[in-house]
This record gives sequence, C-alpha cells and structure tokens, in this order.
Amino acid sequence: MKIGIDIRLIGKKRTGDEVVFFNLVKNLVKIDNKNSYVLFADLNQLELLGNIEKELGIIKGKNFEIVVLKTKSKFAWNFLVLSWYLRKDPVDVYLTQYITPFFVPKNVKIVTIIHDISFNFFAQFIKFSDLFFLKTLIPLSLKRANKIVGVSQFTKNEIEKYYKINPEKVEWIHNSISEEFLSSDVSIEQRENVREKYRLPEKFVLYLGTLQPRKNVPHLISAFARIKNEIDETKLVICGNRKSHNYDERIDEVIRVNNLEGEVVFPGFIEEADKATIFALAHVFVFPSLYEGFGIPVLEAMSQKVPVICSDIPSLREVAQDSALYFDPLDLDDFSKKLYDISMDNDLRSELIDSGRKRVSFFSWEKSARKMLAIFEKM
Repeated sequence: MKIGIDIRLIGKKRTGDEVVFFNLVKNLVKIDNKNSYVLFADLNQLELLGNIEKELGIIKGKNFEIVVLKTKSKFAWNFLVLSWYLRKDPVDVYLTQYITPFFVPKNVKIVTIIHDISFNFFAQFIKFSDLFFLKTLIPLSLKRANKIVGVSQFTKNEIEKYYKINPEKVEWIHNSISEEFLSSDVSIEQRENVREKYRLPEKFVLYLGTLQPRKNVPHLISAFARIKNEIDETKLVICGNRKSHNYDERIDEVIRVNNLEGEVVFPGFIEEADKATIFALAHVFVFPSLYEGFGIPVLEAMSQKVPVICSDIPSLREVAQDSALYFDPLDLDDFSKKLYDISMDNDLRSELIDSGRKRVSFFSWEKSARKMLAIFEKM
C-alpha cells in the first residue's frame, strides 16, 4: 500500500495530539518495511524537517518520505492544496485527525483519529467561531471518513453514541507514552539541572497539560488553597502555555482571590526532553479534567514513580484502573480531602506508586502502531 499521513502537528508544541502522531509514525517506521509512506508537512515545518526526520528514524531512500505542501493557510492546505496533490498522486490510505479533506478521490480511503469530542459537552468553554467550525465540519468529516479511530474504548463509544455511527466504522487504539519515559532513569544531576532551568520549588504538587477550561485547573487551585498550610511547605506547579488558544482566565482570578501569587508556579511549556524529569521531581501529580479522551500525562507520571490523583471520569478509569486515587471533579470537599491524603499518607502513596508502575507496562506505542497498521490493511 501507499499510505499518506498528515504530520503537521509534529514540532508545533501541541502536547497530546502531537505526541500521538509523533509516536505512531515513529513506530510505523520501525515495524513496517513493506508499505510506502508519504508524510505531509506544511511551510511552518521547513526549518524543522531535518530534526523531524532524525527523531522519527527516517532513512533517506527507504519507504518513508516527507512532502511539504506550500501554503500559509491551514484551511487552504487541507481543502485545496492537499486535495489537489492527492488527485494527481493518490495514496491508498490517508491518516489525519478530526477534519478530513473532502475533495479527494473516493478510492483514497480516509482514516481520522478523534482524541475526544468534549466540545459537544462543554460548549460553554469554547469560542463561538471555533464551536461553529467544529459543529459544522466534524459531522461532515466523520461521514467522509472510511474509518474513525478513537484513542480509547470510551472515546469509541462516545463517537458512536453521539453521532449515531455504525459501530463497524469505528475502531479504537490506546495511546501510550514514549520510550524516553519507559527507559529513563533520571539522575540527580538531571533533576537539579531541570529544577534550575524551570525554577521549580523543592516540593510540589504538579499539573501538566493544556490550560483550557475543561481541564478544571481553577478547581485544583481552590483545592490546593484549602490545604496548603497542612502539607509541609508544598507549592503548586502548573505546567502549560498561558498564552495558548482558549486559555482559562479563571486560573488568574482564583490565584488572586486566594492570595496564592507566591504559592503557584508557572514554568511555561515543558520541552519534551525535560518532561520525564519534571514528573520525577513531583511529590504528587494531579489531573483534574472534566472530560478526557485518554489522558497520557497520567501514564507519564506513573512511569516516573509519582502517585496520581485524578478525576473520577470513565476515560481516566479506563487508563489508570485501580492505580490512581479518584475524586469527584465538581466536589471541592472531596477533591481537597483526597489531595491532602495523597500528599501525606505514605502507605497510600507507596501502594499507588507500585500499582502505577505495573499499569504502565500494559501500554505500548508499538502495540498501538501495529493495531493502526492492521486497520490500514483491513481497508
């Protein structure tokens, strides 16, 4: 087969969805010598192409090549430039996420990955222009796609139920964590270098992810405010881009109301090479989302022997099972009590750390890439 993959996310510092495409492609490079691949990039990646090839393990002259389609408009890239290219030089299967190109030949089979459909349940947190775009194009894209892939069984079920799609059209693969997390043994020197680089406190509760409203970060800050005087001079570290699209401005308000300016630390966006060390330095990792399709940071924290506390929602139960402490994401009393427990109860912490390490071994990007390849071959 000739397989096309949209790799525009790689190198864009987009956290979760970038991690998915990077690791799927990297593992397809490892396991598939039979099929040929065309990886479609855009103008914004031109300076990064050498690094991207190296990081993905692509060897020139082999069965993977990167093609840059030149246009500055994301809309034109997907709907015009890519479609024109595929009409002239079609692939058998094309993999993207969410929005599919519409004007490509029917013999090009399209697979789209859906990370979550939170915009249908938390519309109040999304700008009207973005919501209009999603509500209009996602149903059309799912109709055009030959196969839809959720990143968990939960997401697969949500897609089928909400969009009333035949279950035979929807598959699922699990996300995982990169090899760097599975193989990393963070040295004392690394820890101190990263602590100094991001100006991290000695002891801290960690959140790492996007800062969108559905991530429920203000609730985390409120829970921390209730117990901060009882947890041994522990700070709260919130990693993420405060200038990103759809930033939750309630974060600043809750910090101001609770006088936490000196207690909450914002290191900004964390480089991929430093993430394992950031987790290893944390006392506790908290994931307070109202809605997730999967939740990669939960596994990343577990891999670094950090106890995890997260929202009691179906997708995170699927990921962590009995290896995390769960709280009601809308109940501040429950949240703050359990945040105190996981910070102070050493027996509970040890139990979660041991269980978490075992749970991580269940997931593998190679396993997910093989399942994706099987989906391609079935088509």
